[in-house]
Parts: sequence; C-alpha cells; structure tokens
Amino acid sequence: MMPGGLTETKLATPEIQEIADQVKPQLEERENKTYPVFVAIKYKTQVVAGTNYFIKVSISNSTDECVHLKVFQSLPYQNNGPSLTSYETGKTKNDPLSDF
Repeated sequence: MMPGGLTETKLATPEIQEIADQVKPQLEERENKTYPVFVAIKYKTQVVAGTNYFIKVSISNSTDECVHLKVFQSLPYQNNGPSLTSYETGKTKNDPLSDF
C-alpha cells in the first residue's frame, strides 16, 4: 500500500470492532444520541503519521442504516487511544467507503 492512499475495502475484524467500540462514546456525545446497535462491517485504512481507519458501522438491526467513521490511531510509541476525527451519518450498507 502506498503511504497516504486508501487500502481496498476489507471485512471488519475483531480489532476493527474494538476500535469502533472505543470511539462510540465520542460519536454518541457529538450526535447526542445512543447507538444500541454498533457493528463494524467493513473498513479501509490510510497510513499517515499513524493510521486513519475508515469504518462502516451498522447502527440498526432492522434497516440498512450505517454511519461511516474516520478514526485516527497515532503511532504506538505515543500511547494515545483512537480518536474519532470525522463521521458521516445517513449512510446505507451499499454506500462506498471513501475519504471524507
């Protein structure tokens, strides 16, 4: 993968779910709502001075409603947890993940 470029879309792994779970409170605070369903389904990564994760998260059991998260994970030596840098609501499972 080229630095700065996005990887291909991959199926979410337990590690990606853990990252999504760690930033869920940040999203809930910004949106002023809770998400009882929060399941990471796909993701892309981008290598910067750390890693940006673009994560598609299903937020409903009954619809295709999703939210796209952009999460920054700093380099390991900095000992910082993942940070929600941006997000897009009103997405569906069919919407492509892209840089935003």
